[in-house]
Amino acid sequence: MKTCAKLLVHHTRKMPSVKTVRSASSSLWMSSLRHLVVLSSLCLLITGYSERDRTRELMSKYPVVDGHNDLALQLRILHNNQLSQIDLHNISNVATDINRLQAGHVQAQMFSVYVLCGAQEKDAVRLTLEQIDVVRRMCTEYRDFELVTSAKELNISEIRHKIACLISIEGGHSIDSSLPALRMFYQLGVRSMALTHNCNTPWAESSSKLYNVYQRQNNSLTHFGKAVVEEMNRLGMIVDLSHSSWDTAWAVLNHSKAPVIFSHSSSYSICSHSRNVPDWLLNELKRNRGLIMVNLHNNFISCKDKANISNVADHFDHIKKVIGAESIGIGGDFDGALSFPQGLEDVSKYPALIQELLHRNWTENELADVLRRNFLRVFEEVERVRDVLHSNHPSEVQIPVEEVQNPCRLVLRPPSKRKERPFNQSPSSRAQFGPPCLLIWPMVLLLSIIFSIE
Repeated sequence: MKTCAKLLVHHTRKMPSVKTVRSASSSLWMSSLRHLVVLSSLCLLITGYSERDRTRELMSKYPVVDGHNDLALQLRILHNNQLSQIDLHNISNVATDINRLQAGHVQAQMFSVYVLCGAQEKDAVRLTLEQIDVVRRMCTEYRDFELVTSAKELNISEIRHKIACLISIEGGHSIDSSLPALRMFYQLGVRSMALTHNCNTPWAESSSKLYNVYQRQNNSLTHFGKAVVEEMNRLGMIVDLSHSSWDTAWAVLNHSKAPVIFSHSSSYSICSHSRNVPDWLLNELKRNRGLIMVNLHNNFISCKDKANISNVADHFDHIKKVIGAESIGIGGDFDGALSFPQGLEDVSKYPALIQELLHRNWTENELADVLRRNFLRVFEEVERVRDVLHSNHPSEVQIPVEEVQNPCRLVLRPPSKRKERPFNQSPSSRAQFGPPCLLIWPMVLLLSIIFSIE
């Protein structure tokens, strides 16, 4: 590239001056101009191929760890989780399949198990279990995938030329404010959880105001919320702050013993969207030794419906300027968001982004960190904290009933002996197991009086 630039400068200097052109024929000028155009085109061609070659070589050596992907959500919406009806190598109407992951040099994918905020106080736990099931199935039934639950397994999967699957819960409402549920999800292979999605939980605050639930003043991370973070540290589960409010993120960064991540967020200074991270919070993240994995959704990149690769690279440049390349990763958000930058429409297009960053003079060492090494460092440090805390017993902290306000939560008690009857002999016996979820509290109190529930 430098040689081409020198040749262009040399040839430009050799071109006839305006004074010379006035006294000579225009053919001399046109000939020199044609030579310059040909040389420029040749240099651009060589430079482009050179950067593509560098990109391919770099990504072959350091394949992508992508922090967030919602393919599992699309499998439910489009196919009702019936994997037998589709071929994951090539799926229409989505941005992710095996062929495109391989084309994009994606070696490890954090698959989100997400259920709508409307499931909070209802069947969020069941729905989350079903989404975990579909991720586990696709990552064990296809040879190209491999389900991993540790940093060591992730590295081994790369040696085995597999696409590593990591499972992440997107939204703390999935655990129904239960630390035992959190621990059971860990046993099923979950290694990361976002504390919120677009709704508050009884113990943490969302960046979104879409749902008017669990509103609190000056209490963005409650006592139980801190217990959730502590238990995640003890288990070795990565705390994810994407979708959390800035106050919640700040509280977590100052409470967690382990590094945390923003699995799919971008820079607020470049695009002032509440889902993005302001500079002051980036500095807190650096002190935590955590990681921000840049989201590619148009609305978070350009704050508009349209964006391009250059807009995305601006986020990388700004974050590097603020906290350094060692704190940056990639969290595409494919199949979760609606629109993506031109040239980055699906998971196969990651090389175009890396080529743009090379063009902006990012070093190969910096990009190796962004592509892979930063996430591995965070994962390993989370596991080291787990090992330090291994002697701690599982937390028995419970959330106060008044903080949950969930009519679907049953307080298990023995049935009254006066009212004890075989379950299949009396419809009224259902009352001892709690009212239907949609009944309001006055109805609950009325039924309690009628049936003498203790």
